[in-house]
Amino acid sequence: MSSSSPYADSGVDTSAGDRAVDLMKRAVTASHSSRVVGGLGGFAGVYDASFLTAYRHPLLATSTDGVGTKVAIATAMDKHDTIGYDLVGMVVDDIVVIGATPLFMTDYIACGKVVPERIAAIVEGIANACSATGVSLVGGETAEHPGLLGENEYDVAGAATGVVEADMMLGPERVQQGDVVLALGSSGLHSNGYSLVRKIVADNAWSYTDHHPDFSRALGLELLEPTMLYTQALVSALDAHPGAIHMLSHVTGGGIAQNLSRVLPQGLGVALDRGTWSPPAVMRVLADAGNYELQALEETWNMGIGMIAIVDAALVDEVKKSLARAGHTAWQVGVMTQGSEVAGYSPTTQAKGVSGGAVALVGEYGN
Repeated sequence: MSSSSPYADSGVDTSAGDRAVDLMKRAVTASHSSRVVGGLGGFAGVYDASFLTAYRHPLLATSTDGVGTKVAIATAMDKHDTIGYDLVGMVVDDIVVIGATPLFMTDYIACGKVVPERIAAIVEGIANACSATGVSLVGGETAEHPGLLGENEYDVAGAATGVVEADMMLGPERVQQGDVVLALGSSGLHSNGYSLVRKIVADNAWSYTDHHPDFSRALGLELLEPTMLYTQALVSALDAHPGAIHMLSHVTGGGIAQNLSRVLPQGLGVALDRGTWSPPAVMRVLADAGNYELQALEETWNMGIGMIAIVDAALVDEVKKSLARAGHTAWQVGVMTQGSEVAGYSPTTQAKGVSGGAVALVGEYGN
């Protein structure tokens, strides 16, 4: 008769999960604000919402996402401490797009086998990114799925909640002709388009441990560069300059044009000047290796822009200064105009089931 538990015989090690929690506890607790009630280990994370009584009409905002096949590169490199930044960026920066302040987050990790150190590295990355964005990581779940996932395979997802005063919520109706469109630089690929990245790597028989001459580190480390986090900078700018920012767009799957179009009102549009920026080296190297023109990749990668702010023209300098103080480079890529003036560029006007404004990328990329 086996001396181990029946569950362990099936491939699930609950004691490994307990060890993982012990390893991650300090980082998770460090993300907690004074509004978090209780600690780790409960069935539910509890957050004190009594501060909402100070709002005239509070609206709760929520978002959920994952990091896609970027985890395959993390697995290949056995480096798991940056994936959490990608997760937080994908989830939390979707909430700030409507002007909401993210409050708390939960995560979920499914894996073939719980390796405590690996799980702890993933969650510590999530917790550290939460701390960097002022978000409390109040709970999570690690599920072991032997037979469904390989021992070294995992996937990660998360959900977050934020709040915004109803009359301060950003929306397409705030966008006006003459508004300036500001781009905020990305840190690289972020967490979108990695199925194409992995195909290019495979087609060229590259190894993630290779050192490409255009990079100062191994290819895999370049591809694991964590997602830029915009929340704190944007929340500060929104608070410091009420009414200055009319709308935001988080550039994720679908690229610049699709993500911007769906937050614009029908009838307005913008031609974004490619000549005002240069896509990151990692995108140029991959495009060359895959024999793609950069413009062909605009619906797959962010092309160097991670967030877009549509700003009152009279206040654009103040917003740029606020973002610069928070460490973000922002530059003008266009001005809102009538959609008919963009029509000649065959713009994008629909995305994610939404019919929005007209967005076109024009000209050639800067060097």
